[in-house]
Amino acid sequence: MGTYLITGATGGIGAAVAGQLRDRGHDLILTGRSPQRLNELARTLRTGAHARTQLMRQGGGPDPDADGPGLRAVVLDLAEPRRLEARLAEEGLPERLDGVIHTAGFVHLGTVDDLEADDWITHMSVNLVSAAELTRLLLPALRAASGDVVFVNSTAGLRANPRWSAYAASKAGLRALADALRAEEPALRVTTLFPGRTATEMQQRVRAQEDKPYDPSDFVSPLTIAKVLVAALEAPTDATVAEVTIRPRQ
Repeated sequence: MGTYLITGATGGIGAAVAGQLRDRGHDLILTGRSPQRLNELARTLRTGAHARTQLMRQGGGPDPDADGPGLRAVVLDLAEPRRLEARLAEEGLPERLDGVIHTAGFVHLGTVDDLEADDWITHMSVNLVSAAELTRLLLPALRAASGDVVFVNSTAGLRANPRWSAYAASKAGLRALADALRAEEPALRVTTLFPGRTATEMQQRVRAQEDKPYDPSDFVSPLTIAKVLVAALEAPTDATVAEVTIRPRQ
């Protein structure tokens, strides 16, 4: 089994990916801004349907540490990419990492006339610069495992619509980052997913900004995105799933 680091692990797609990987027995490093939400997710993954089969100690009874080492929660603020190196150094992350999955994202709609410098900086910091910096810092561990890097992008990274300029620009940059990394690091597998509208809390906020109703049945389920992502990770090692676009069926 492998070890995977997930950014934005408490979001809809991130949590669904964590559940899928946990079910397969992988060790997980869950990252996000909220300690409370990270701890809640870790508790969920340690119990119920996601719980690993308990190991029995000599003399009877379950091993109390059987679930512990396989899950770690690391608080990271991707709006502050310059601080990521110090945070990772504090955590002492593994020397071998089978994959990094970038699911974190930020979006705030606005016209070019309305968006100010801080809006652009936040989009770029969270959606692009932190993804590049984390990948850079984790490259030695990824190289040691000939691992995977997955960027959860957006169909906005393929085409910009009105009021989406900052978000789309950050996602277009993320695609460029993935393309360059794939060419520079042939020992790694680099995948970009381009989900269309997905039934997440982020989509609820977007719909509110658009003054439109939110009905999750209109959008792709986060679990569907997670299953496609994990299928890319589980592809035979003689192939790289470079890009996948996933849109709502309707």
